Amino acid sequence: MGLSKADLPFGDETMLQRVVRLLGEVASPVAVVAAADQSLPPLPDDVLVARDDKPDRGPLEGLAAGLATLQSRAAVAYATSCDAPLLQPAFIEALRERLAPDDDAVVAVDGKFHHPLAAIYRVSVLAEVRALLDADQLRPFFLFDRCRTSRVEIDDLRSADAQLLTLKNVNEPDDYFQALRRAGLECPDEIRAQFDRRDH
Repeated sequence: MGLSKADLPFGDETMLQRVVRLLGEVASPVAVVAAADQSLPPLPDDVLVARDDKPDRGPLEGLAAGLATLQSRAAVAYATSCDAPLLQPAFIEALRERLAPDDDAVVAVDGKFHHPLAAIYRVSVLAEVRALLDADQLRPFFLFDRCRTSRVEIDDLRSADAQLLTLKNVNEPDDYFQALRRAGLECPDEIRAQFDRRDH
């Protein structure tokens, strides 16, 4: 992208602020995981902020930091990313309803592809996450194999999120422009200009 996703404007808030607000409609507390030296836009006072212990170790590192922060504060956690600004709270609730009493996790899947950042985890899986990190097994798929996991086909979640907008990540400028349009918003001229300068 070339620009910080967390800080990208999305209407009158940043993309991270929007995701936090939408999460807060169905989850409490909300924990934000950032890199050790990452600056964050202003967040509500009740948002918990955690930092990765080690850099560049992917979603499992962030999941470990988030679950550790939520210990004693929550039993389950929904994991997402700051670049999912079209997240639908009803999607989270539909997924949570699929978490059986003996499940450790429930994850949205598209065929064989798992969405580790569209999944609900019991906070108690932290030990398994740390064991995988210690073994340098950084793919979230390993966690789903080690834990009791329910896999929910994404088409089965369309009743809560017809267009599966929750799964649309912003990885390129065009993704950002499209997400803004879907939300009925405009890209600020100065941001478009920054993207244009990076392309030349």
